[in-house]
Amino acid sequence: MQEFLDLEPRAGKPREAGLTAVLDRGLSLAGIDSLFESAGEYVDLVKLGWGTGYVCGDLEAKLARYRELEAPVVMGGTLFEVAEAQGRLDGYLDFLREHGIAHIEVSDGVLPMDLERKLELIAQLAGEFTVLAEVGEKDPDALVAPFRWVSEIERALEAGAAWVITEARESGTAGVFRPSGELREGLVEEIVARIDPGRLIFEAPLKENQIWFVRRFGRDVNLGNVAPEDVVPLETLRLGLRADTALLLLDGGLNG
Repeated sequence: MQEFLDLEPRAGKPREAGLTAVLDRGLSLAGIDSLFESAGEYVDLVKLGWGTGYVCGDLEAKLARYRELEAPVVMGGTLFEVAEAQGRLDGYLDFLREHGIAHIEVSDGVLPMDLERKLELIAQLAGEFTVLAEVGEKDPDALVAPFRWVSEIERALEAGAAWVITEARESGTAGVFRPSGELREGLVEEIVARIDPGRLIFEAPLKENQIWFVRRFGRDVNLGNVAPEDVVPLETLRLGLRADTALLLLDGGLNG
């Protein structure tokens, strides 16, 4: 990065705050190289969306490349949910071990799972993996009361989750968002009134989502489901180098 501007520096990798979790929807090796050539220093975690990691033909090569690039990988929660529902969770865990994947997403947004079972699995898996627990429904019409969000997030963190992901889907139309794409701001405020935002990864797939979270929580908010092509634009939002956050830079509002 050029250094002629007076900018508050962002922490380098591996970061503990201001995470950008990228959604890989089937990137080729060339696509990975292209992403990291221009934006590698801003990518903190890569999610192989849904079950793409199970069906892509070049998984071993992709994982090797991400390892070379020092980018942790996590499989999408849907793969975890299907394995659990079919009684094949042990096989899934062996799959992760065999491929050297140290992160796991534990979710229940697609297939029903008893909350106590979910918390039991988080506690069990946290002894071996870095657990990202996801909270929220993928069904756009399923509205969960804020107190249930808060309770489940608190219990997931207590069980051993490193972070809790707030559901939004790749479309930004579920979970903390209404089907119209409008953010449920009141829900977010109720969550952060009880939960440290630093323990959350807010799924924010669209520019307007990212702008809101950076304005509200500052440059070091953790954001997920970021498209590869949006990593550099998001970094400019974090730094105040885009019109949507430039004024915040002048008054110090980007520091959270």
